[in-house]
Amino acid sequence: MSHQAVALSEVFAARARVGERYHEFLRVPALSAGVYVLPVGGSDPQTRHAEDEVYYVVRGRGMLQVGGVDVPVSPESVVYVPARVAHRFHTITEELNVLVFFAPAEGPEGGAC
Repeated sequence: MSHQAVALSEVFAARARVGERYHEFLRVPALSAGVYVLPVGGSDPQTRHAEDEVYYVVRGRGMLQVGGVDVPVSPESVVYVPARVAHRFHTITEELNVLVFFAPAEGPEGGAC
C-alpha cells in the first residue's frame, strides 16, 4: 500500500455500525491505527500491549492511568504509552472518542483495546 486517506468521521461511523469499542482501520507491519470509544462512566477492560501506543483524544473527557499515574485527558490530548506498561481510561465524564496508534502493528489480530 502506498498510501491511505480516510475521513475520521467515516471511521467512527464504521465503528458504531460494528458496535465494538475498538475499530481498527489501518494495518501495515510497522503500524496499526484504530478508534476507541468509551461511554460516560464506562470501564476500560484493556490490558498491557506488546507495542508502543499513542492516544489522541478527539472528543470527551476523563482520566488515563499510565503505570499508576493518572493523566487527565480532553480534546487534543496526546498520550504516549510505552509497550508493556499497564494503562486504562477511567473517570470518564464525557464520552471518549480516541484515535489510537500502535507501533509496530498491534498483535496478529488487533482489537486488544
